[in-house]
Amino acid sequence: MSQSLIDEVRARRPLPPPRVARAIRQAAGVSQIRLAQELGVHRMTVARWENGSRQPREGQRQAYAALLEALREAA
Repeated sequence: MSQSLIDEVRARRPLPPPRVARAIRQAAGVSQIRLAQELGVHRMTVARWENGSRQPREGQRQAYAALLEALREAA
C-alpha cells in the first residue's frame, strides 16, 4: 500500500456516535476544555459534538476522529 492510499483511508475514518465519543474522552480522563484546546475549537463546540446537536466540519472531523482513536488506544 502506498502512503497516499493509507492517508486517504485514515481521512475517511468514521466518527463514533456522540455518546461513545464522550465515553472515550471521559475514560481517558480528558476534559472537554483540553480536547477543545488540542483541536483548536471552543469547549462548547466539543460539547455540541458530544450531545449530537452539531457535527464537526471536514478538517475538524478528521482531527477529532484521529484524536478519539488515540485516546481509546491510550485508555
